[in-house]
Amino acid sequence: MAEITLVEAVRAALAHALEEDPSVIILGEDVGVDGGVFRATEGLWQRFGRDRVRDTPLSEAAIAGMAVGLAAQRFRPVVEIQFQGFIHPALDQVANHAARLRNRTRGRLTCPMVLRAPYGGGVHAPEHHSESIEAIFAHIPGLRVVIPSSPGRAYGLLLSAIRDPDPVVFFEPKRLYRAQREEVALDGAGLPLDTAFTLREGRDVSVITWGAMTRECLEAAEALAGDGIEAEVVDMATLKPYDAATLLASVRRTGRCVIVHEAPRTGGFGGEIAARIAEEALDALVAPIRRVCPPDIIPPLPKLEAAYMPTAAEICAAVREVMAWG
Repeated sequence: MAEITLVEAVRAALAHALEEDPSVIILGEDVGVDGGVFRATEGLWQRFGRDRVRDTPLSEAAIAGMAVGLAAQRFRPVVEIQFQGFIHPALDQVANHAARLRNRTRGRLTCPMVLRAPYGGGVHAPEHHSESIEAIFAHIPGLRVVIPSSPGRAYGLLLSAIRDPDPVVFFEPKRLYRAQREEVALDGAGLPLDTAFTLREGRDVSVITWGAMTRECLEAAEALAGDGIEAEVVDMATLKPYDAATLLASVRRTGRCVIVHEAPRTGGFGGEIAARIAEEALDALVAPIRRVCPPDIIPPLPKLEAAYMPTAAEICAAVREVMAWG
């Protein structure tokens, strides 16, 4: 067991994948010599060579296009986009080609590529470095969207994503890159995709979240426990396709639901979860569903970032609101 951070877990998973499978190739801006902007690939270029860990030109569209071509030829490219806010030029290749290759060729070709990108706020970065646009990618048929929230889940989920025969978008919450250390068995074992993880059990309210917001949700649950409120915290981990069975079972147990995410409210993925619960577990609800998320604005500059990000106190307030019903 190694006690590592989330970014070290990403690096360890990449190293294991490169070691076990010669078809794995890492592509991206500054991923080679410099080891990536957050040092997620540090040391891999020196260990595996420039044919396996390749620096690319400053062109997200070209990087994604090369990855689709490599994947179609039986390689397993792992692409790094430096920040999620820079990912839009790659969207054409991802949505129109990577996501459709299996369907377009009637299964003759697949696209086993992973598109990695750090995302979210909380590190005092400019707007393009602080976005949370995971719902855009979750809306595209043919893509998996995976978001880890701890070192152990980052390691296991990334390995499973690389081994998957279809394209996976893997968003890494950069606020958590070095926020905590956790003992992780670096044994090459993957974690199941399309599976939600119950991080804390409770009987009174289901708090559903993903990514960096798991921290605030667990802090809120701890604070609420002091008032006798038992909050169950569920980390979705995979947004597409998501584990509806776990979410619905949790809500049926508790009868109340608070959904927390870092993306703006309108069109955020929390709306999809709320709709699914209303369709399939409405009879179990004893209170309206509440969402805790930022307003519909561009992420502000660092001085106002704290006012934009959801807090544990806001989550507690939402939980107390739903607890007042029934």
